[in-house]
Amino acid sequence: MNVTIFAVSPRTLRITVAAIDETVDAYYDDGSLVSRRYSVALHQQRADLPAEPADKKWGEHVLRIETNPLRVSVSHPQRGVIQTLAFHPDNNEVLFDYGDGPIYGLGPGTHPLDRRGSKDAMRNGAGDDLRIFGARNPIPWLMGKGWGLYFHLPTGQFDLSGEAGVWRPSDVARAQDIFLMVGESTAELLREYAELTGYPHLPARWTFGFQQSHRTLESRQQILEEARTFRDKRLPCDAVIYLGTGFCPSGWNTGHGSFVFNEKVFPDPEEIVREFHALHFKVVLHVVNPPETLHGSVSDSGTAAAMSGDAANYWEQHEPFVRMGVDGWWPDEGDVLPTPSRLVRNRMYWEGGRKTRPDRRPFALHRNCYAGIQRWGWVWSGDTNSTWRTLGTQIMEGINAGLNGVPYWGTDIGGFVPTPEFTAELFVRWFQFGAFCPSFRCHGRTWQLRRPWGWDTGSYGPSEMGPNATAFLPHGDDLHNTAVEPICRKFLETRYRLLPYIYSAAYETHRTGLPIIRSLGMRFPEDEKAWATVDAYLFGPGLLVAPIYERGATGRTLDLPAGLWWDYWTKQQIKGGRTVTLSAALDSLPVLVKAGAIVSTGPVKQYAEEPLTEPVTLTVYPGDDGDFTFYDDDGISFAYERGDFEEIAMHWNNASRRLTLHSGKGLRKQPRRFKVQLAGGNERMIEVGAKPVEVTLD
Repeated sequence: MNVTIFAVSPRTLRITVAAIDETVDAYYDDGSLVSRRYSVALHQQRADLPAEPADKKWGEHVLRIETNPLRVSVSHPQRGVIQTLAFHPDNNEVLFDYGDGPIYGLGPGTHPLDRRGSKDAMRNGAGDDLRIFGARNPIPWLMGKGWGLYFHLPTGQFDLSGEAGVWRPSDVARAQDIFLMVGESTAELLREYAELTGYPHLPARWTFGFQQSHRTLESRQQILEEARTFRDKRLPCDAVIYLGTGFCPSGWNTGHGSFVFNEKVFPDPEEIVREFHALHFKVVLHVVNPPETLHGSVSDSGTAAAMSGDAANYWEQHEPFVRMGVDGWWPDEGDVLPTPSRLVRNRMYWEGGRKTRPDRRPFALHRNCYAGIQRWGWVWSGDTNSTWRTLGTQIMEGINAGLNGVPYWGTDIGGFVPTPEFTAELFVRWFQFGAFCPSFRCHGRTWQLRRPWGWDTGSYGPSEMGPNATAFLPHGDDLHNTAVEPICRKFLETRYRLLPYIYSAAYETHRTGLPIIRSLGMRFPEDEKAWATVDAYLFGPGLLVAPIYERGATGRTLDLPAGLWWDYWTKQQIKGGRTVTLSAALDSLPVLVKAGAIVSTGPVKQYAEEPLTEPVTLTVYPGDDGDFTFYDDDGISFAYERGDFEEIAMHWNNASRRLTLHSGKGLRKQPRRFKVQLAGGNERMIEVGAKPVEVTLD
């Protein structure tokens, strides 16, 4: 056996252990890695023969390679040994060190957040705890204090219950292909992971708006009236989503997985899509039953493209809908797909959409994913229960998704499966949480209760829960609740005001690999309580969100990290470094802002691209220095790849009370007007052009 070590970057090593003359890349092309050419090996030797330990310089680090048995360790002159891999082929094991901190990873749907002490069979799909924690999407990625590990196939199992971590590959005959990363911060490790598996795509702006899902449909008139109701009530919304027949009696298509419109509700689909677009709604369709041997690429041609399981062949069934104007897809099912096929599906919707409509960024919300999904699509957490416990776990799963390199994530607001706990209160608290997730989308059985006005109609509509539904779904007296719609309106409007901030955060994600939902520990790495917090998170660089997830609660406690904080709603100051109690009546959600943050907000829009002329407001929260990068482009096309975007770097100097703004990358050089203010202070107008601008705020 040979051990070969490549320096992928100054912070990432590729370690392969393979038979002599065995070519690892020949059978490890699962699609998860960004294509690259590897340089000459940093080190290569027989791994099964006795030899003196070899030390190799790797930038600031030192590698030590010992053989028979094989051990590879990485150390730093100041930080000591960072990670050691020990290979035990007789036991079919690779051991690795934990270090002295928590461990994160193994993909969305895991629990608890800190994986130390757990065992994971890495099975894709539902899992025993689907209804509580969401769908399981295994990714063999782990991250600890100062190190990260990506086990690039074969699949296998992890045992993190002992003094050292154990990886047991499922195919003992194949080589090992492991990527070892080092970094002083979680942000550095996630950047290395993005360098390896791809930086997140930049979604269209409308995808960060509200999306309303529909299940059982009655008629053409109904689906258009639902859309018009949003506009008549002036409740912001960007997309309508239609479930397929097979999961409900009457969906958008004629059968389970078919690509034929249901004439009862879409008798003239081109005209209906046109009417939705005239109302400024995007249309998203739910699809199932992908080929179980999905392979290839949308660019395949000839004999390859003619095969039923080829991506080019499968995408061809979608193309007429995209040309008609369908704006996005919701690929459901697919739990049985092998890892490469999952990624082929993820990639197909992005590259296929771009091929068919080159001027539009595609959108697809996936149930299944793997390392690399961030390049092409979004993920939702699966078919969860409508319970308070599930709401609490989804907060943790949002944090977990980000630590696993899956930044564009969300849940079914209200939970998918109604239970006796599905009340207006639970729906409202989940809606508030959803307003501060990357994906803001209502979906679930008894779908008419998922509308902002659904709890004040006197009826819950089709339950889709069978004859026993009346035993636990709301009674008539509970369906005249006038409080729900105003609360939903408040958080819809808050979300749309925050779109300039959220879109700038998405650009940061696209550029750095940092997630939008971030563990508090990422910002406060020396604070153990911050790392242990699983029910509050940073939303983008400056906002701290602490959802309410207990029935009847009108407040909650939080171990608030050190420093000065501001209440987003009241602009009151709160001192950190202690346990605080935050009040939150049913119409409120605790949201804090870190001192030094610069938060960009805009006017309330009814849809993300509504053309309003009011300038963006920059609110500075004093008490510390801070930085923010404001980003803008046309929100829909790929012109940003050609430099047609605007990037403005901002710095707040707290001592001098001075805000400095200067244009950065990008070709868009027209002056940009902003309103600027200190939190709770008066606004003033400024204009930023090619030259830096400084403004003193009192």
